[in-house]
Amino acid sequence: MTRIPYQRDPDFSRPLLEIDPDVRTHMLERLEFLYGPETATAAMPELERILKVHHAHKPPELVEYEQSLDPAERFTERDMILITYADAVRSKDATGIEALHRFVETYYDSINTIHMLPFFPYSSDRGFSVVDFKAVDPKVGSWDQVRELAFDYDLMFDAVFNHASSRSEMFRGFLRGEPQYEDFFIAYDSPDDLTPEQRSKIFRPRTSDILSRYETIEGPKYIWTTFSADQIDFNFRNPQVLLAVLEALLFYVRRGADIIRLDAVTYLWSEPGTESIHLPQTHEIIKLLRDVLDTVAPGVALVTETNVPHEQNISYFGTGTDEAHMVYNFALPPLVLHTFYSGDTTAISEWAAGLELPSGRTYLFNMLDTHDGVGVQGVKDILSREQIEALIEGAKGHGAYISYKASAEGEEPYEINTTWWSAINIDGSTEPIALQVKRYVASRSIALVLKGIPGIYTHGAIALPNDHALVERTGVKRDVNRGVIDTEIFREHLHQPGSKRSLLRLEQREISKMRTRLRVFHPRGEMRVLSLSSSVFSVLRISPEADRRVLALTNVSGEVVRIECPIEQLGVEDADWYDLVAGEHWSGRNGVLSVELGPYDVVWLVPTRERLLDRRAGH
Repeated sequence: MTRIPYQRDPDFSRPLLEIDPDVRTHMLERLEFLYGPETATAAMPELERILKVHHAHKPPELVEYEQSLDPAERFTERDMILITYADAVRSKDATGIEALHRFVETYYDSINTIHMLPFFPYSSDRGFSVVDFKAVDPKVGSWDQVRELAFDYDLMFDAVFNHASSRSEMFRGFLRGEPQYEDFFIAYDSPDDLTPEQRSKIFRPRTSDILSRYETIEGPKYIWTTFSADQIDFNFRNPQVLLAVLEALLFYVRRGADIIRLDAVTYLWSEPGTESIHLPQTHEIIKLLRDVLDTVAPGVALVTETNVPHEQNISYFGTGTDEAHMVYNFALPPLVLHTFYSGDTTAISEWAAGLELPSGRTYLFNMLDTHDGVGVQGVKDILSREQIEALIEGAKGHGAYISYKASAEGEEPYEINTTWWSAINIDGSTEPIALQVKRYVASRSIALVLKGIPGIYTHGAIALPNDHALVERTGVKRDVNRGVIDTEIFREHLHQPGSKRSLLRLEQREISKMRTRLRVFHPRGEMRVLSLSSSVFSVLRISPEADRRVLALTNVSGEVVRIECPIEQLGVEDADWYDLVAGEHWSGRNGVLSVELGPYDVVWLVPTRERLLDRRAGH
């Protein structure tokens, strides 16, 4: 990884940024789409100023480095993302960021990217109600500590641009009637200004009222609040809001962001009489953000977080070159849970076989767990209603909570709040711990073999169980998966022979490290889903150069399963194969490769000939 830091102060003595006329025209057209020609023309000079100031922060060597970047290698097989709060790890002698830095360095050598969930001052929602978008919460660290982290890891920052905290200076200025914030938020004089029909159409991830009452200098106002009364939606119909967002976006780049996650981005543009989700204006804003990054920060990737049905989710790729570089694969977690609850790979295999991306420069972020739990919206068009109901009942049986959203039909399940360990294994089970660990690693291996970039949440990395005690204290269902990790306690458990933590670290660490060394898992490589057994998820991965392959087999059942695969399906004539995980040899006969998998076995087979070539080459 190359890290060339930005200069703290802009240098205007060097040549200023010259925006390509075609790019400028393109950006102006986007502004015209959003605001009309007159307002767009008035806003364009400020947009150009923001870009030129950002460019002036670049040292010459960074400008030169960006010119050498190969977009096709922006993500490779070496990429693996840790999702974490900045204060997820507690240590007596360090801030949250310092403790996290040490923790990942010590225990997770397969991780090359850290996604720190919002680390800014906040008032609620565990960081997602931001008070100050350009400050580090002093309780977790400082910008200097973020900078130190950025020298060792790629960083993903959260851009929580849908809303601001009710305690933010912007909203306080709005309440005071300050002119610069007059139209920063969506306000009504009466709650009846939104009709019952309009309210029923709005897609909400919550069941609370869409409007929250606040007292202002002009009297009571009713403010659009998609998520909570403390999270005040921005009014993107005001171009000054968009310009402020663009400035914050580039501020994050200068502070070390290599990837920027657009939180809740699908709700950006609100329009009474519509669902206020997936609107054309929202897509146009994302395209403008992409234009800006392509122009002045071509090495930075955009990720959209849109917890919606799969086809709607991947629409945020746009054409494959004009919106998100990466989208969260929200269909994957509930599909994996369904697969392990049912012991049947049919649904996930059919879905994975049909995965299509609009270009070779778009990527799925294959995570299983996040700070929110497991969303169910991603499989609404993949699993049947009965299958989703069975999934929810299964999760409840594992101690999960269920969060609901408002819809035109009433309330419906939105999210399963659980840790991944508790979703896969029942807390307090009398099963042998080794079997529970095998099941857990098997479930996580699916995210490793699918085409895309794998991610893992801190609590999933160390297999924490559900924290029901924390939920009882806070009353927040999501807190079941948001507890703080004590490094001393973790270290003690890790060094207990035969413990869950020691077994998990051994098995999960090895398979994760192996994944980062295999070219077949490059996101531009080919993926073929094979139908070999309903109990075995079978994927053939082939390197971009088509000279290496891995047959990845995952037994999702607690039974011994034998699969038989015609060798011709694997694209080689080799009869002899080697399992990289267990170190075993398997040989085919009569053109058929036969492999036996024990309960929850993970098998990664390579042709013995290719393995010998790799060993001779020192890989």
